[in-house]
Amino acid sequence: MVVASRVTVVLLISGSTRSASTNSAALRTVMAIAAQGVETTWYDGLTDLPAFSPDDDGTGHPAVVALREQLSRADAVLLCTPEYAGTLPGSFKNLLDWTVGTGDLYEKPTAFLNVAAPGRGEGAAATLVTVLGYVGAVVDPDICARLPVARESVGQDGLVGTAEFRAGAREALDRLVEQAARSSV
Repeated sequence: MVVASRVTVVLLISGSTRSASTNSAALRTVMAIAAQGVETTWYDGLTDLPAFSPDDDGTGHPAVVALREQLSRADAVLLCTPEYAGTLPGSFKNLLDWTVGTGDLYEKPTAFLNVAAPGRGEGAAATLVTVLGYVGAVVDPDICARLPVARESVGQDGLVGTAEFRAGAREALDRLVEQAARSSV
C-alpha cells in the first residue's frame, strides 16, 4: 500500500502594492522554486481590505473573510514587505491588524524575507517581528532571511534570476516547511 505524503500549504503575502515590486518578485520566485509536496498559495487581496476597526469583526467584509480563509488553510506563512517611512507599509500593517483579535496567525509557523538593499529595511523587519510576536505567530529568526534583490535582477518573467537569491529563498522555504511539519505533530 502506498501512503501519499502530506502536502504543506504555504501562504505567500507580499506587503507591497507596487506592480513591479521586488518583494512580490521574490515571492513569485519562491512559488517557482518550491519543492514537490509544497503548495504555495498567493494572497492577492491586500488592496481590497477595508481599514481595520476594533469595533468590526470583519465578517461583513468579503476581503477579510477571504484573508482569514486563506490563513486557516495554510500550514505556514511566508511574508515579504518593503519599508515605507522606516516601518511597514500602511496597507500591510492593516492586513496584520485584521489578525490581532482572531488568532489567524496564532501558533502558525511564519517567516519573512527581507529583500531591501543593504542598510535598508531594518525598520520594517523590526516592526514585523514585534507585530508577529504580538499576534502569536511562531517566528524562527534563523528561517527569516535577508536576501537583497536589485530591480535589474528581476527578469521579464517577473522572477528573480540570481542563483544566490534562489538558493537562499529555497533554503528559507524548506526550513519553514520543516517547522510546519514539526508543529503539526
